[in-house]
Amino acid sequence: MSPEEPPPLPGNLNELPDEAPVVKAAVAELRRRAEEERVQPWPLPLSDAFLVRFLRARDFQRDQAWKLLKNYSIWRAECPELSADLRPSSILGLLNAGYHAVLGERDPTGSKVIIYRIAQWDPKTFTAFDVFRVSLITSELIVREIETQRNGVKVIFDLQGWRFAHAFQISPGVAKRIAAVLTDSFPLKVRGIHLINEPLFFHPVFALIKPFLSEKIKERVHMHGSNYLQTLQQHFPRILPTEYGGEAVSMEQLSQEWTDFITESASYLQSISQCP
Repeated sequence: MSPEEPPPLPGNLNELPDEAPVVKAAVAELRRRAEEERVQPWPLPLSDAFLVRFLRARDFQRDQAWKLLKNYSIWRAECPELSADLRPSSILGLLNAGYHAVLGERDPTGSKVIIYRIAQWDPKTFTAFDVFRVSLITSELIVREIETQRNGVKVIFDLQGWRFAHAFQISPGVAKRIAAVLTDSFPLKVRGIHLINEPLFFHPVFALIKPFLSEKIKERVHMHGSNYLQTLQQHFPRILPTEYGGEAVSMEQLSQEWTDFITESASYLQSISQCP
């Protein structure tokens, strides 16, 4: 604990509303530290709604929340190819291809669940940065939800269709930037990473990313293989789309619904972009 930091706040503050006095006090403390830093412009206004994300992501451990806020600012400044243009138009082709979807229901722990389908990523048309921008845009939208701030996100990567052309796009530099967001540069708790239909030649790519991941994230990676229906259902009972053995609507419908939501959020996404 730093000398100037007050004692840790008692109780589980993640469950309290934004308006709770102890939450507002913690937000005010984080804002004070950010305003005193003045090293570089912050990517977004230091509003209560923005700052509380970092506190919830670190369970109100204020030194850790402060570190996360600084890392988020540095990451966005150093990765303009990913974060400068968050407008839906920048990823419209991938959205229309049905590359990803956000489930309508949360899992039993309250986590938001996202599915990515590698087969819908044409590496001749879209770069790894384009693909990662889809994740960043979705993350910036779901992190506004208080329930997601509290319970985090779980992702399912369907690697059917993974080819060498995909692998060639994941350089060590790209791997490091992906790992930074997964570990300590974005205010979302990554509660689980589930890989299905992973081919043997995907493993060298994962080996490239793995050294940059924290031990906590490594423990949350699950490889299900091609016979995934039973094991995946253990983590996500009933809520998966029909293609993955669940009772929800199809991936096509889920993907279209989320694409529509991203499109409807164009004004907000423009406001947090770093391009004119």
